[in-house]
Amino acid sequence: MAQKAGFCFGVKRAIDMARATVDNRESPIYSLGPLIHNPQVVSCLARMGLKEINDLGEIKKGTLVIRSHGVGPALLETARENGLDIVDATCPYVRRAQNLARELSGENIQVVVVGDKEHPEVQGIIDWTYGKALVVENPEEAAELTAAGPIGVVAQTTQPQENFDAVVEVLRKTGAEVRVCNTICKATAERQKAALDLARQVDVMIVVGGTNSANTRKLASLCRASGTRTYHVEEAGQMEPAWFQGVKVAGLTAGASTPDWIIEEVMRRMSEFEEINSSEEVSNTEEVNNTEEMNITEEGMKDAVEVKAVRHGEIVTGTVVHVGQDEVMVDIGAKSEGIIPARELSCCEVTSIHDIVKVGDEIEVYVLKAEDNEGKLILSKEKADAEKAWIRLEEALNTQETVEGTVREVVKGGLLVDVGVRAFLPASLVDRGYVEDLSKYLEQVISTRVIELNRGRKKVILSRKAVLEEEYARLREELLASLQENQVVKGIVRRLTQFGAFVDIGGVDGLLHISEMSWHRINHPSEVVKVGDEIEVMVLKIDRENEKISLGLKQVLPNPWDTVAEKYPIGSIVLAKVVRLAPFGAFVQLEPGVEGLVHISHLAERHVAKPDEVVTEGEEVNVKVLSVDPTEKRIRLSIREVAREKQTREFQDYSHNKPQDNNDVVTIGDMVGDLFEKKDNE
Repeated sequence: MAQKAGFCFGVKRAIDMARATVDNRESPIYSLGPLIHNPQVVSCLARMGLKEINDLGEIKKGTLVIRSHGVGPALLETARENGLDIVDATCPYVRRAQNLARELSGENIQVVVVGDKEHPEVQGIIDWTYGKALVVENPEEAAELTAAGPIGVVAQTTQPQENFDAVVEVLRKTGAEVRVCNTICKATAERQKAALDLARQVDVMIVVGGTNSANTRKLASLCRASGTRTYHVEEAGQMEPAWFQGVKVAGLTAGASTPDWIIEEVMRRMSEFEEINSSEEVSNTEEVNNTEEMNITEEGMKDAVEVKAVRHGEIVTGTVVHVGQDEVMVDIGAKSEGIIPARELSCCEVTSIHDIVKVGDEIEVYVLKAEDNEGKLILSKEKADAEKAWIRLEEALNTQETVEGTVREVVKGGLLVDVGVRAFLPASLVDRGYVEDLSKYLEQVISTRVIELNRGRKKVILSRKAVLEEEYARLREELLASLQENQVVKGIVRRLTQFGAFVDIGGVDGLLHISEMSWHRINHPSEVVKVGDEIEVMVLKIDRENEKISLGLKQVLPNPWDTVAEKYPIGSIVLAKVVRLAPFGAFVQLEPGVEGLVHISHLAERHVAKPDEVVTEGEEVNVKVLSVDPTEKRIRLSIREVAREKQTREFQDYSHNKPQDNNDVVTIGDMVGDLFEKKDNE
């Protein structure tokens, strides 16, 4: 037997609603076409009082049960105009496909339905687009489509996923904008996969279900495609003993409209064939008495639609089958699906229902009303969550375990957190430090600790800071154990003071003193770093006993003294800035981080009693480099030597460029030259 076979949720729901209608109403009950695609079930429902019609014109009064495949809006309107009461048993998955098609069409998007053109479900979807939708059954048909604008793709709920994906791929290759809405029923996909997996393991495959059932025919087609001999039957009496001769293993699956009692009949018949074949006594099976079969059928029908009775105050588990704008539908195995109004989804304000639940989710719900005025089952997820939450919160308060919750609202003084119930997180306990903008935590899942609890007053106070402090202490301990001096680490500047900055180096704050920030003198840490900066620092000192860490920034920066000798050779004259005065001279800055001393004796040619007689702080002066000692970070400079060099250069320039008149100037050569010439001639 395949793991997934028989009634799906939508079919079971339709039968439940039909039976409840027949049981509770005296007026004639009708369905437009077969309620589901299984003649045996339809026959049983007919005997119970559900009459099948083919045209609304056949009836003038009574109740109309809309079958699981759904119908279009025009038919619904006509039924209402005719005065018929309507019980809508449309499968929620089909209704979702209808709604999506309607919305897409309303946005002037060309709707393409992947499915069987003749199937009532597909025809109903087309009607919700007012006839504008196009239908394709396979990729080949999709390749022939032409669309001027965007395309929206929906699927018949029983479509194979592979065919749907192939159609979408073809449509995308056309270059059109394609919006994909996968409306394939999850249960259908699971049923098809289970059938195919089983078919690959057996010698013969029996598929049970109505011949008018599209999903059953698809099951048979998939099984045949696997290479396994496959037979499609509606009931046990259609099987033949010869099918099982020489068969070691036979497989069985059933369509979504096939009730359990038919499946059981088929299984019993297969067992009989097995016994007959094993004893080589093959004989024709006697026909079952029609009356007896009818009784079995009706009994099986009753068992197949057995429903769960629920009471106010119960907490039950169900599956989300539909998510609307204002409510959620949940199958809890009752006579009809339950409704969760939006206000009953969460203890906090919900922006979007889809943020809370989605189709297919298994959730616990609290029964608010077994039936309201309209006969609906009203449920609450919020109350079910609350019941569990209070127990969990009380335990967490006692054990000091962390509690996770989702931030839903920013309110005066803090945050509202959904922890199953509404809890308050004060702003001062959100983080280890002050948080200016609390909105950044919205919809985040955070870990907190319960610090105050009063169930009677529905009061829960949380602290995220306590969790962070604990984590910080743990990280600090680990870091202090592994950290080494002279190690370069990354950190984030968390806080500035007059004397430095505190840097988070991985859960532990270290002090970056102002003197270790730069190679040059600064007045405030903000000149170098700001809060939030990510920087590299060197670990200078670790005091593990007192848990103190000293950091340095300038140590990971280039040291200007490393190149001083090359940049400022002895004898060179450079422009410098007077940064401070001392009784013995003036300190000048050659560049940020490099300072030298002009001794008082080198300030001027004359005697200088105080440096301020010659220079002032902030003044720029030319200095001559007398000596450089990078190791000791000392440079001797002179202003006096610059002045001397200037005087010498001016004198030389003057002497070289002085004008001379040869007629007025008598040289020694002129006076004695003739005498030497005469003596040489003699």
